Amino acid sequence: MIKIMVDSSSDCRKEDNFYDLFIPLTVDIDGECYRAGIDLSSDEFYERLVQTTGFPRTSQPSPEMFSEIFEKARDDGDEIIYFALSSALSGTYQCACMVREMVGYEGIHIIDTLTATHMINLLAQYAKKLIAQGLSATEIVQKCEAAKGKVKVLAGLDTLEYLYRGGRLNRATATVGELAGIKPVITVTEEGKVESIGKGLGVVRSMQFIMNKLDSYDIDTEFPMYSLYSMGEANCIKLEGKLAAAGYNVEKRVQLGSTIGSHIGPGVFAVVFAVK
Repeated sequence: MIKIMVDSSSDCRKEDNFYDLFIPLTVDIDGECYRAGIDLSSDEFYERLVQTTGFPRTSQPSPEMFSEIFEKARDDGDEIIYFALSSALSGTYQCACMVREMVGYEGIHIIDTLTATHMINLLAQYAKKLIAQGLSATEIVQKCEAAKGKVKVLAGLDTLEYLYRGGRLNRATATVGELAGIKPVITVTEEGKVESIGKGLGVVRSMQFIMNKLDSYDIDTEFPMYSLYSMGEANCIKLEGKLAAAGYNVEKRVQLGSTIGSHIGPGVFAVVFAVK
């Protein structure tokens, strides 16, 4: 049997049935550690995030956690396709590859997605469809490797505070930006890194930047389009209105989890999609 595996950075929900195996990253908030997606929901994470003045730290799964899953697959004769968090953002992919070599089982297929959150969700959903079509694990991996560069996100930030806390901005720049009402737009690059690609003075102009950028792409409707929020859905709902008015079909609204959310904070408004 072919089984789809994700980690908590994917923000996949069990009820969506996009995966069979799940491994959590660990989130440290003020010295308290939680298994993301197990001990701490996304809503609970954001409640803690806005109460602390520190910066949450995320740790990759332990080799022992990977070993337990991989050894069971080997013993059961199952194959695993694991969609790992971008190697540019975490050591999770490298850890999984190391454990696979230790276990010595060729039925473990590990994809460096070079992305995160619900872009991984899109890939896992795509893989599930390919399994239903009867493709082999090797064929599915080949198709997903080709598809991973197509999944995109355009995300507007409502605050600069968390970029400052994470060391991406100095205090002076963050303060001036907040006073000016600057709302950056970020994406995940083809190299798997989170980068700013634009900005707007205020939420409305930032949303317009997102819409203009989205219009420049040739959208692949084989993949669903999601709207994405972190804490507080108001900005996301406004973006959905603009998307609908422009003729885009948003399948559902999904929540950003702790792995990326810790860096960009509440009030996020984003669109997740794929290009041809």
